[in-house]
Amino acid sequence: MLHDTLPGPEIIDSIPEHKREDVGKRARGEWTPQEYTNHRLVELADAGKDVVRLKGGDPFVFGRGGEEMEHLAAAGIPFEVVPGITSAIGGPGIAGIPVTHREHASSVSFVTGHEDPTKANSAIEWEALAATGGTIVVLMGVGKLEQYTTVLIEAGMDPATPLALIERASWPEMRVVSATVGTAVDRAETADVEPPAITLIGEVATTRQRVRGFLQNRTGGQPLVQEEH
Repeated sequence: MLHDTLPGPEIIDSIPEHKREDVGKRARGEWTPQEYTNHRLVELADAGKDVVRLKGGDPFVFGRGGEEMEHLAAAGIPFEVVPGITSAIGGPGIAGIPVTHREHASSVSFVTGHEDPTKANSAIEWEALAATGGTIVVLMGVGKLEQYTTVLIEAGMDPATPLALIERASWPEMRVVSATVGTAVDRAETADVEPPAITLIGEVATTRQRVRGFLQNRTGGQPLVQEEH
């Protein structure tokens, strides 16, 4: 099994150590080149192994599943895709935030906060996103929070627009930090928000305030997530 870091230690540790290899990417930390992962998938398959490429969330939402699928096909390796639930929807959902809501948002945009560093220019039109009036979900965007919140405000987004930072979605230590676009940077610094975390921007974030007291964990015990105001 070639795995990322996001599935969680309970899942990863359930696989014998000699049958798993960490090819994850960590913000400001160790970084496994994608070329190595592609090569390793083919190498193991050519050796007659049944290979599992385990990712957190959905492999085709900023998970490089498309690149790996194409690489396997080019090498003549048959494969099966098992879709997942993207953290862009699942993370906010666990936190009590729907990404769309009839009273608040009729559209949702998913963007990455960590583009290919070899690109000359960003492919994300933050100015256009600011004008949509819908929900914006940023994955892998903690490190560039100041950069894109500044651009959104300069493009006309109200600094009072609600924002939620959802850290380690679905993990036991999951936290939700409530803020606005204008206060997000200070709130993230004060709360010491660390990756992996999702940034959700939009009026739907206010839904959490109305339902959070009723959110429970999967065994019906205490609330699943901790709140940071």
